[in-house]
Amino acid sequence: MPNVNVTLKEGASHEELEKAKKTVTDQGGKILTEFKLIKGFTAELPADNVSILSTNDHITVEEDGVVTTQ
Repeated sequence: MPNVNVTLKEGASHEELEKAKKTVTDQGGKILTEFKLIKGFTAELPADNVSILSTNDHITVEEDGVVTTQ
């Protein structure tokens, strides 16, 4: 299962974040980490269900990965 980062878009309500969390768990995924500085989380979600989560216009869904500097 891929890991995805889910963040709220500017102006979205906290309820949209809760709906996204519920979608993850309803689709067989699990929340791995909740962010503290921004409204969002990292989740493990079956690859076939990522598209369901990304249909929410109030959130951004990105594949989790390693970030490095030179």
